[in-house]
Amino acid sequence: MIRVLLAEDQSMVRGALAALLTLEGDFEIVAEADRGDAVVAKALETDPDVALLDIEMPGQDGLEAAAELHRRLPQCKILILTTFGRPGYLRRAMESGAVGFLVKDAPSAQLAVAIRRAVAGERVVDPALAASALSEGNNPLTAREREVLAQAAGGASIADMAAALSLTEGTVRNYLSLAIQKLGAQNRVEAARIAEQKGWLEP
Repeated sequence: MIRVLLAEDQSMVRGALAALLTLEGDFEIVAEADRGDAVVAKALETDPDVALLDIEMPGQDGLEAAAELHRRLPQCKILILTTFGRPGYLRRAMESGAVGFLVKDAPSAQLAVAIRRAVAGERVVDPALAASALSEGNNPLTAREREVLAQAAGGASIADMAAALSLTEGTVRNYLSLAIQKLGAQNRVEAARIAEQKGWLEP
């Protein structure tokens, strides 16, 4: 039996995943978590073969939970299952120690196959997302450019950004200008939207 930990904050989705996997016959759901910051403790208690983690969870996101889980329980195979098929998220997932990255709209049969492949030592990545990540390349934004764009995404003014980041307004404008140029955007709102879609606002 393949021992599985499921981490998903939506109880209906988590229940559906548990039911689908149990029907396969060779999976045992040994733990469930509805918060990212509960993943490691439950994994240490139950020693799963595979952890299936959503990205968007309260307490801690799935990528942060994956990195911590990989450090604490390196033998556990980590698969990220998410609604957000963003190239930047895929890169972060792989850097966090995940061996797989699947989007939720993939056929359910693919999930069981992906888990078995991960246990067998393979990497499992949604093909379309892998191609997209390769074509996008690395995140071109610096840490400061990401910070100002994250503020811009929240609708902050230049003065608000400067105060929040302890920068001068002129420096904020410079960072925004560089980010807009790198992303080929028309303005800071469009630049923030592009960066968010690509998963580039996160480190």
